[in-house]
Amino acid sequence: MIMHKILEKRQYSPEVFYLRVEAPEIAKNRHPGQFVIVQIDTNFGERVPLTIADANAEEGWIALVIQAVGATTIKLCNKNVGDSIAAILGPLGRPSHITKCGTVACVCGGIGVAPMYPIAQAFKEAGNKLIVIIGARNKDLIVFEDEMKAIADELIITTDDGSYGRKALVTVPLKELCESQTPPDEVFAIGPPIMMKFCAETTRPFGIKTTVSLNTIMIDGTGMCGGCRVTVDNQVKFVCVDGPEFDAHKVDFDNMMMRMKAFRGREDQDRHKCKSGIFN
Repeated sequence: MIMHKILEKRQYSPEVFYLRVEAPEIAKNRHPGQFVIVQIDTNFGERVPLTIADANAEEGWIALVIQAVGATTIKLCNKNVGDSIAAILGPLGRPSHITKCGTVACVCGGIGVAPMYPIAQAFKEAGNKLIVIIGARNKDLIVFEDEMKAIADELIITTDDGSYGRKALVTVPLKELCESQTPPDEVFAIGPPIMMKFCAETTRPFGIKTTVSLNTIMIDGTGMCGGCRVTVDNQVKFVCVDGPEFDAHKVDFDNMMMRMKAFRGREDQDRHKCKSGIFN
């Protein structure tokens, strides 16, 4: 059996970790916007979909940024360099649609900046002017700043408490860009559902093409469980097989957020069990 060794581990915050993992075939074949299924125990282990945050085909690794919110992600974040992950399946999902359109604004909320990184890279390599907006609750939760700074023509950072960058929500600089004499030709947003909803509402009056990634609501990643059902343009879609990216102006965010609340109780229960040592 192929095991995937952890080559590097970083801790960004108490619950957010970066893992660089051996996965040569996935690294060779992945495209921006795609994800993998991770299973830490091949016997009865939960299958968890995680977006690929970075990859190197020559060195044969992919990078994953994980938030410890449930039993499996907590176990995964407890692994260290030299440990192995039993199974990683991918790449899965439809790749991002990358074109040369002029100016692209990539809006990232929280750890949404990690899956945005390969997408932003691709837009830049396609010849676009790249503006990146990163938002978080405070300075300690800003991640991938150096990586984005290296590729962006303009980097804007906002924090809710003003501890770093501008004290503002990401929609404030986004609206300013839309109102400028040179508005972006396309906006791409990844982050908490409420953030993506208001990014869509910000760009809607200006008629600017806006895409969102709904990877946060995936569960099994194969289309079998139906947990990632979402309404797009009054049609039922499944994020893992039809997405994870959709036209932001056609997504029913209110319905999606209501469905996400269904899992919150179990996540809180698992987090308590893991921290209490009930899960090994």
